[in-house]
Amino acid sequence: MLFSLVSQDNENSTERRMSARPAHLERLQALSDAGRLVVAGPSPINPNGDTDQGFSGSVVIADFASLEDAKTWADGDPYVSAGVYASVSVKPFKRVF
Repeated sequence: MLFSLVSQDNENSTERRMSARPAHLERLQALSDAGRLVVAGPSPINPNGDTDQGFSGSVVIADFASLEDAKTWADGDPYVSAGVYASVSVKPFKRVF
């Protein structure tokens, strides 16, 4: 089943985000390689999409066996342990288009 993982960054976490980014991307690549990743990416603070002001959070939509598996995967994100994310919301996602 698909789940959305919507994360909100802590303020001034850009440096921590950049440090943890390689490990974060490695986990996403593993989901993609397994054919389970629908979409993933950050939310720039700048509404024009420029990243010069940093990020306000991230969105991941991926296939997990259960809500518990999705939450466990989200809790293991390097951005969580690095203190990038202030919160992560994990919810079932129904793809319509």
